[in-house]
Amino acid sequence: MSALEGDWRKTLDVVDAKLIDGYQSGVPVERRPFRSIGDTLGVSEQEAVSRVQRLRETGVFRRFGAVLNPPVIGSSTLAAVQAPEDRFEEIATTINGYRQVNHNYRRDHEWNMWFVITAATQERRDRIIAEIETVAGDVLVLPLVTDYYIDLEFPVVNADRFARESLDQTAVSATQVSENATADLSTLDRQLLVAIQDGLPLTKTPYSDVAEMIDASTETVVARIGRLLDNGCIKRIGCVVNHVVTGFDSNCMVVWEVPTDSLDTYGERVGAIPYVTLCYHRPRRPELDWPYTLFTMIHGRDADAVEERIDELANEQLPFAHERLYSTETLKQTGARYESLLRE
Repeated sequence: MSALEGDWRKTLDVVDAKLIDGYQSGVPVERRPFRSIGDTLGVSEQEAVSRVQRLRETGVFRRFGAVLNPPVIGSSTLAAVQAPEDRFEEIATTINGYRQVNHNYRRDHEWNMWFVITAATQERRDRIIAEIETVAGDVLVLPLVTDYYIDLEFPVVNADRFARESLDQTAVSATQVSENATADLSTLDRQLLVAIQDGLPLTKTPYSDVAEMIDASTETVVARIGRLLDNGCIKRIGCVVNHVVTGFDSNCMVVWEVPTDSLDTYGERVGAIPYVTLCYHRPRRPELDWPYTLFTMIHGRDADAVEERIDELANEQLPFAHERLYSTETLKQTGARYESLLRE
């Protein structure tokens, strides 16, 4: 069930609905972005700021700002451990203590704790993994190999059963990802990414406020953020919706044993299906008895409906062995966060 009281959508007016579903991306990168947003919504600049503040306070938005793209900026990986129940909380506390861990979920599987590590370099990422192993034992390390469709931007002010259900067909392609990517970033770019990683200030002049934080001009910050959007270091700038509290809380990661030579064919086909929120390739780990190569995520409002869609995938799209790993508890959820992009 949603964490908001009752039918939270009834508390919204038309302007709220347009703001929530229309500005998960595309916030203007200009000196007064809320002036443009307000003009589009038919409200004042200050009211546009105030509405975002209110929606964040009520939990509809998790934050306002940039969504960073860790595989382009540096090194990141999905990872999992098998945490005994009598040590589960201890292990979760240790893992969540790393700033570089930005997501952590309990899943209904023998690999029961799944988290994402982001770091400026692969060396720093691997040191964190080694430290976690001393506490939790084997770590299943699954860096992204191919991105078919990854985007958690979707309409929520609706009665849809699945995320993406209301979206038009989305372009899907096989994008290869390097495990040790390092973006062509200047020192100022790195300072800027660290400054905005937790969100932009909710003011009429967010980019000017950031410029003051890093001792740069507003014009420089606006130009650099535009460049970082263009080169993929920033995926989008907008209001990040909390999909769990807005009702999409029946979430399942399904892992499929797809043959390597067929991955792109199946990945592109399945990534284009509207109820599939994420679709990507990660490596096998036979030494840890992990044979799965294709990952799909389905975010739904109803557990039975999600099961039906997974059955549909298995019967009609992906005729391979698979496992269904339902998310049962959110242990940590933030945007990608770095201690530093200068020295990690």
